[in-house]
Amino acid sequence: MNFLELEKKARENLKGYCRVCPECDGYACAGEVPGMGGTGTASAFKNNIKELKTVRLKLKTIHDRKDPKMNFEFFGNKLDFPILVAPVTGSVFNMGGALSEEEYIQSAVAGSENAGTVAMIGDSADLTMYEEGLRALHKMNGKGAAIIKPRDNKDIIQNIKAAEKIGVSAVGVDIDGAGLITMALKGQPVGPKTVEELKEIVESTKLPVILKGIMTPEEAEIAVEIGAKAIVVSNHGGRVLDHAESTIRVLPQIAERVGGKIMILADGGIRSGVDAFKMIALGADGVLVGRPVVIGAFGGFDEGVTMVLDKMKQELYQAMILTGSEDLKSVNKGKVIVG
Repeated sequence: MNFLELEKKARENLKGYCRVCPECDGYACAGEVPGMGGTGTASAFKNNIKELKTVRLKLKTIHDRKDPKMNFEFFGNKLDFPILVAPVTGSVFNMGGALSEEEYIQSAVAGSENAGTVAMIGDSADLTMYEEGLRALHKMNGKGAAIIKPRDNKDIIQNIKAAEKIGVSAVGVDIDGAGLITMALKGQPVGPKTVEELKEIVESTKLPVILKGIMTPEEAEIAVEIGAKAIVVSNHGGRVLDHAESTIRVLPQIAERVGGKIMILADGGIRSGVDAFKMIALGADGVLVGRPVVIGAFGGFDEGVTMVLDKMKQELYQAMILTGSEDLKSVNKGKVIVG
């Protein structure tokens, strides 16, 4: 299987829910939520892509960084590179259902393992999808993270306890899912969280807690103060708030405020290892990818996911060589130009 075959098969299987465009930029699928698009005008989705493109890499080839190290540690898991699979659920109502939820999440989890990284599994209006994700992680001895929608705290904590039983590496709440249309359509109450509610969640478990959906330095500081161990700078793929800022724009501000105090992950428009390099240069410790993994899974199951991630891994490695970066710590804002 090559990438042309992978994309052709994915286009067939995604049945118009995703066109598998030559450039995944949010234009063809604008407003398609449920689906793979961005909410409203898809401005937030589009800007994730557009503003990431404004970051340029500085080419350097007079140096001895011939074999850069990309090793990344994620809560006890030693990964080959810092690109993780984002929590994506809803094969039936977001992706057309050519793959069952079980087939999709098994592909994402197994494909990431084969590539040398890990996956996050997600929650949904249909709780059986979260349970499918837990079963997939259980097959990997819990290696990965379980991310839960911002439901009532008692329900979040119940889902955390289920994740603890299979020994996951970390748990989290995608607080940026507070306005998800798909949850509202299914009668599932989600909403913003108070500081006290977040404290209760953190204190309910000994596992590291991740807060996904941090988009301001002030809320990043709150995450540190309540004892969260990681944040994901994310606008939920542009799927919740039209005209929200792009993640690449707010990332440097957040990194300046809390860098070194908490693990910073970021997502939003990452389509290549070069895009991952840009995020890391501007303050992320690692990144999450979602839509490219969906295309990999729908085009070739776990093999397709591994192909997508291996390609990103090689692109990141090449970018590090050609910018004179010996390891991830040396990928910094001095290696890029913004604007």
